Amino acid sequence: MKRMSSMIGRNETAIFMKTDSFFRQAGMGRDIQRVVGIIGLFGVLSAFGESEDPYLWLEEVDGEKVLSWVREKSDADTAEIEAVPEFSDIHAELLEMYNSRDRIPMPSIRGAWVYNFWQDADHVRGIWRRTCLSEYLTESPAWETLLDLDILAAAEGENWVWKGVRFLAPENRLCMVSLSRGGADATVLREFDTVAKAFVEGGFVLPEAKSSVSWKNKDALWLGTDFGEGSLTDSGYPRFSKIWKRGSEVLDATTIFEGATSDVSVGAYSERTPEAVYDVVHKSPEFFRGISFLRLSDRLVKLEIPDDAELRGFFKEQMLISLRNDWEVGERIYPQDALLAINLDAFLAGGRDFEILFNPEERVALGSVNSTLDFLIYTTLDNVSSRLYRLSLGSEGWNREELSLPGLGTVQLGSSSAEANHFFFTYTDFLTPSSLYLVEETSEPRRVKSTPAWFDTAGMRVAQNEATSKDGTMIPYFVVTPKDFKADGKSPTLLGGYGGFEISSLPRYSGTIGSSWVERGGVYVLANIRGGGEFGPKWHQAAMQEKHQTNFDDFIAVAEDLVKRRITSPEHLGIRGGSQGGLLVGGCFIQRPDLFKAVVCAIPLLDMKRFNKLLAGASWMAEYGNPDTDDWENMKLWSPYQNLDPKMDYPKVFFWTSTRDDRVHPGHARKMVAKMTDMKKPVFYYENTEGGHGGGANLNQRAYTDGLSYSYLWMMLR
Repeated sequence: MKRMSSMIGRNETAIFMKTDSFFRQAGMGRDIQRVVGIIGLFGVLSAFGESEDPYLWLEEVDGEKVLSWVREKSDADTAEIEAVPEFSDIHAELLEMYNSRDRIPMPSIRGAWVYNFWQDADHVRGIWRRTCLSEYLTESPAWETLLDLDILAAAEGENWVWKGVRFLAPENRLCMVSLSRGGADATVLREFDTVAKAFVEGGFVLPEAKSSVSWKNKDALWLGTDFGEGSLTDSGYPRFSKIWKRGSEVLDATTIFEGATSDVSVGAYSERTPEAVYDVVHKSPEFFRGISFLRLSDRLVKLEIPDDAELRGFFKEQMLISLRNDWEVGERIYPQDALLAINLDAFLAGGRDFEILFNPEERVALGSVNSTLDFLIYTTLDNVSSRLYRLSLGSEGWNREELSLPGLGTVQLGSSSAEANHFFFTYTDFLTPSSLYLVEETSEPRRVKSTPAWFDTAGMRVAQNEATSKDGTMIPYFVVTPKDFKADGKSPTLLGGYGGFEISSLPRYSGTIGSSWVERGGVYVLANIRGGGEFGPKWHQAAMQEKHQTNFDDFIAVAEDLVKRRITSPEHLGIRGGSQGGLLVGGCFIQRPDLFKAVVCAIPLLDMKRFNKLLAGASWMAEYGNPDTDDWENMKLWSPYQNLDPKMDYPKVFFWTSTRDDRVHPGHARKMVAKMTDMKKPVFYYENTEGGHGGGANLNQRAYTDGLSYSYLWMMLR
């Protein structure tokens, strides 16, 4: 899943992947992004008058006046942070780490080939390459380069950023390559031939947009994109699903399904298994709700499952779904968070006798699901530690076995093969370098590659504690302490969290955190607050919409518990979060400025009165609420931008964002900084003019941003 800035970490990576799967990268392009910002600006000015919000001009994404303000503010503040004594060493260490050739080249199995996208100091934008499995398993594989983005960018005068590839299975010769300008979500798509190692002349090509594409067959794509006026939803994603045939114009594509403008998105794809090909059309009325149809003989048949259930795919003619709430069917109740399977033909004939493949427990939740030729693979979280299972379907039903893991850490399922029974997964924990494991046929996992040890773990300790939140709920959190740690309240401590969109904050090895923070004497804390998915959908639902204040209460409770245990004190406590995590830390320093000395608020949502009018914001109303309705009566109590108080003393926050972020509008951070500055509240600000929502268009940019973040924390907390 795409390496992002370590500032954002796996939580953001996870949500990016879930969002990409959810929308299938449907939506609007760079020009529309600019238009949306301008329309949003002038729409409010005309409706309420310019005095309603004097900082609305900062929502114009790349206007000359705005970018002049950005450069002036960023240049001055980054120069001050770069002067921190730790910056040069931390930055140099991160550059070495991020560009190291000793990193794991994460594999993607396609037929007989293992593909990988790689960046280092010699390949700043990166190369897309491949090798065979046996060669990949050697210590130094010989790679065949298919596409060099540095060469392509130079030839075309573009700052191309790799955004992935979609293969036509099972031949896996043709694919659609996604390229982004500067790291934005919007991409240009081009057909590529992996045998010729070149773009297909006269092949499928789409201009920049958040397009949704999937191969139907060799000569046709499922397509959702910006077809012109009226073709997008209010969230800026496609509301039409079409079939685009080779050799025809995009505008001549045949409409298969049309959603409403109030929907979040519409998409379609073909899922290929050894037994059959399943054509699925899907519409999402809101986040975590969807309606799926099978296309059978040119007609759409709705899958009669709950709107909030997730279709997990097809395996051995079985349909797989997971539940976000209890589902009562006749006299039987299938529990929330269960993984269910049923023969598809039996289901279409009216059968509802599902097999429960995973039955949740109080502190055990479903994780990821994947499959090979003969096995269904899934993970669970057991009190925030991963477990791994392999299922097979025989004549007498399902058989399950648990696969052994090296410890109580985190498993992330990797690539698998539909033509064979091998699959990859990674294992990591706070002090163990991430390792790649391969499972073949019925064998136990074997480690095949590992990342270097980027910091000395001698004397470091990991503990899992619990804090009591405002409503009495026990909130778990992890504490990583450095060598010679003493609970005297004086340790510089960094508290991180996310708490949104059912994304779990999990233990992981981070060379960045280890070398830049813990090895230098800092304490690192990871909070498992509600809004995340650590304990399944119920943990997420406990902090949605009118309950969102719970998100802040949990995080504050963890911070207070750290002080109570004398792990740290407010004078030495910093917090950090990005995107939804940026909203989290933004709200917390507003509500409890006395509790924190430092805040890293990255690519954040902050103005919750207008978030639904900016870029993809409307798609998140299921998470936060609709500020244009009575929901605002609740939201206005915690929206950071609206709750700034000129009479309060706040910590000196470090805000950073990206001009090219076409998911969370950079106006959130800009307006917050401008408003606080005019209130005479000291802040730091950095805006990368590239990078998109991931924070950097390349590894060097990510190293710089992370270097700024940790140097700021040392300046504030030591």
